Amino acid sequence: MRSILSNSAASGRTIATGLVVAALVATLAAVLLPVQLFGETASAATNTVAYDDDGGGTVNTRYGPLTAMDRDFVRKVRLAGLWELPAGRQAQERGTTAAVRSAGDHLVAGHTELDRRSIEAGRALGIQLANQPTPQQQGWLAQMSAAQGDDFPPVFAELLRRAHGKVFGLVAMVRDQTQNSMVRALANRANTVVLDHITVLEKTGRVDFHTLHSS
Repeated sequence: MRSILSNSAASGRTIATGLVVAALVATLAAVLLPVQLFGETASAATNTVAYDDDGGGTVNTRYGPLTAMDRDFVRKVRLAGLWELPAGRQAQERGTTAAVRSAGDHLVAGHTELDRRSIEAGRALGIQLANQPTPQQQGWLAQMSAAQGDDFPPVFAELLRRAHGKVFGLVAMVRDQTQNSMVRALANRANTVVLDHITVLEKTGRVDFHTLHSS
């Protein structure tokens, strides 16, 4: 009888141990599965959005600390307006569908406001801003200008959707981390505007999601 009870207790311990191990494996699988489903490695999942550091460090302002990240964000909002406003006007004038022309309307309205806000922030915070698009942005505008007829909508939608997707991460990071009230207000508004632009660009039906992040 003692042997039977001993064997029974040992079996119980073995089963319990097995259940604990199974639970641990299930937990580990639950943690790793979402990463694998999205086709990323664990290291890729921890990557953060980068910003351009101007080397100026953090300075105090009446609106709170102003970091290199904050300054880069204000500069990039201004740069976005310098090429996306003319891109939006091209879509208003040359769009072959109502959806493309509507996307142009949203771009012009949104970046007119963000451009004004970025200039105000630059003046208040002492940030020097650009007055013309970068060479790369000028190249994008040239691509759109060269596209004729039905070739224009996909060029317009692809270039603008890719650009908005890249800046969206920076907007979120700034909104999360900035301690400067003026920069935070700009990030709040930029978040709404950029998401609206992503939405209307996708509604054109000319965004190829297979090639969207290829460059």
